[in-house]
Amino acid sequence: MTNNDVLRRIRYIFDFGDDKMIALFAQAECEVTRAQVSDWLKKEDQDDYQALSDSQLATFLNGLINDRRGKKEGAQPTPETELTNNIIFRKLKIALDLRADDILAIMKLADLRMSRHELSAFFRKRGHKHYRECKDQILRNFMKGLQVKYRSE
Repeated sequence: MTNNDVLRRIRYIFDFGDDKMIALFAQAECEVTRAQVSDWLKKEDQDDYQALSDSQLATFLNGLINDRRGKKEGAQPTPETELTNNIIFRKLKIALDLRADDILAIMKLADLRMSRHELSAFFRKRGHKHYRECKDQILRNFMKGLQVKYRSE
């Protein structure tokens, strides 16, 4: 999944308008314009499409965390310069204040069954013996489950 795909899906799942998208970036102390947001949301084959960098998506996800959980005191975390699906998954987990059982239930909504051990492997540090890379299919199914949970209500 590209960063732009992730951004588009999050926008759709939570029904965010342009103003809310701009506000989420602002929550992470980053100024963006409506035109930038619009270009990031376009499909790859459209004229004004702009690729969303890893640090820009990390900034957006940090803003989502700040919006949903409240801003931490002091300096804001610096956005990652290199994102993986594991980091995106972890940031969404934090933003939505999800526990393992919540995530497993969301995965079940997308017809994907996994154990707690399989799930915890995605949130381990790289290099840990039980670390497992989060593939696009897992992240896509998690976002599909979020869509079922939040859009069908």
